[in-house]
Amino acid sequence: MNTQTPVQAEVESLDHEGRGIAHAEGKVVFIDGALTGETVTYVPYQRKPSYDLARLESIIKPSSSRVVPRCPHFGVCGGCSMQHLDERAQVAAKQRVLEDNLARIGKVEPGIILPAIYGNAWGYRHRARMSVRYVLKKGGALIGFREKRSSYVTDMNSCEVLPRRISDLLVPLRDLIGSFAKPERMPQIELAVGEGVDAMVLRILEPLEAADEVAIRGFADRHHVHFFLQPRGPDTVTSFYPPHDGVLYYTLPEFDLKLGFSATEFTQVNTAVNRVMVRRAVTLLDPQPGERIADMFCGLGNFTLAIARSGANVVGFEGAASLVERGEKNAAYNGMSGTVSFRQADLFKVDQDSFAKLGRFDRMLIDPPRDGAVALINALTDEYAPQRIVYVSCNPATLARDAGVLVHVKGYTLAAAGVVNMFPHTSHVESIAVFNRA
Repeated sequence: MNTQTPVQAEVESLDHEGRGIAHAEGKVVFIDGALTGETVTYVPYQRKPSYDLARLESIIKPSSSRVVPRCPHFGVCGGCSMQHLDERAQVAAKQRVLEDNLARIGKVEPGIILPAIYGNAWGYRHRARMSVRYVLKKGGALIGFREKRSSYVTDMNSCEVLPRRISDLLVPLRDLIGSFAKPERMPQIELAVGEGVDAMVLRILEPLEAADEVAIRGFADRHHVHFFLQPRGPDTVTSFYPPHDGVLYYTLPEFDLKLGFSATEFTQVNTAVNRVMVRRAVTLLDPQPGERIADMFCGLGNFTLAIARSGANVVGFEGAASLVERGEKNAAYNGMSGTVSFRQADLFKVDQDSFAKLGRFDRMLIDPPRDGAVALINALTDEYAPQRIVYVSCNPATLARDAGVLVHVKGYTLAAAGVVNMFPHTSHVESIAVFNRA
């Protein structure tokens, strides 16, 4: 088959990256931009023995869920992959991905499908890391996300998933960086939005010139943003202008909590959805006064402090010493040091003996990174297994793997599961699952 000859196909479903799935010549074909139920033509751009990767050439019969993407950069920018799919259909597709992974990988089925959690699909992104590249042929500095399947920086002048006030700064930021003495020595800008503070961390590979510093101060005054500088790793970030103590905040009003974080520490990108997710997780966990509860992979205390508002005694476990320290400060800031404690622990290396030394917990919340929590799950024994586990996942495949162990080996039932649309217009699937021990 000539790779440049368009091939017609019927799209059967979507994969976990939001690509259309079809079959041709005994192979699976993954088609960027195609939707379930559509008749399309495609052109392969990469061939493998059992599958092809392809780009969409034309749509013969469109899906009823297809919409016009709002962003003019969609299709080029790698930041979003599903703007062409109706927002409600996106959530339904993610729910199917979750259920498929649970059934196929974990061989489990939830007793209840939880209602999906979702919020505003536009302007939601309060954390972002954007690449910067100085390209003289394109008129100067480019700021944006990477292009799809490329290391090039998308030539962006707006972004629909960033808050409007931040999106409006992309062109002025390009002009600012283009005016620097050495614009090619600034590869990245990291955005962090806190309560009343829009912080921008400039990754600088060489010290700024005096004129550069003057320009940054002027920009900050005009656009009401705070600049931080990062000459090396995240621990080298310092406030530049205007003066700032380096602590940003977000709130969980339902729990009367205000949590501090630095501009480069991990927090959820979607503040509004995070609030709903925390409420859902605490409700499902159902902590009782006096119970001993563990929050595994606790970070800076996003779930830990909310759980402790119930009157339970909560211990947060985290691998990074800096986040343990941040969690302790957040507990003290909210007057909760008596009911919350934080400990450093490598939860990827925990075993049955080391877990037993932590003591018995009545309930447990687990919120691991993409690799999941298989070591922790395997460390549970009959004597030390909590009665209920709420598992917050950012990867349905590792959630399904761990769910299989919990159900088929550790004696739990999968009571409920559902998705959290933390990243609208992307294929990222966040989810919550509840496991009860018989």
